[in-house]
Amino acid sequence: MSASTDRSWRRDAGMDVDDDPSIRRRGRGFGAGAAADEGDGVRSNQFERLPAEGDQDGHAAQSMEGWVIVVTNVHEEATEDDVLDVFLDFGKVKDLHLNLDRRTGYVKGYALLQYETQAEAESAIAACKRGLALLEQPLDADYAFVRPPSYAADLGARGARRGGARDRSLSPMRS
Repeated sequence: MSASTDRSWRRDAGMDVDDDPSIRRRGRGFGAGAAADEGDGVRSNQFERLPAEGDQDGHAAQSMEGWVIVVTNVHEEATEDDVLDVFLDFGKVKDLHLNLDRRTGYVKGYALLQYETQAEAESAIAACKRGLALLEQPLDADYAFVRPPSYAADLGARGARRGGARDRSLSPMRS
């Protein structure tokens, strides 16, 4: 290749986009200081949220599609139909996940159930607290998603350590 053809790719119009300051880059390491943190959801604590329906911080939170509860202490030989038969008494179960251990083929001991309304989910949780059993084994249940306490949002993901350029202590000076 000649020197002129070798340099021709550098003048390509598509390559000039890299130097254009009006183009917003995504990812880490493209900005510095507070200006870079403003658009970053993790650092600025700006996330998409579902509207709160009177729930207080630290209490149940709705998932995108409904109210999900985690049922624990599920008997290892239980089937999806067994779990559905027990929990359909409290409302329509929109979705059920009963995970199996790949090695043994038995149930791992928990199930995820999704209800349409919070009242249905709450009644299922209350029934488990009153001693609801499946295959003669008492079940426990609670919400899968909870709102963090309001002070946790102020602390950010790393707790009280809020950011300068360095998040760890300096090494001692060498003499």
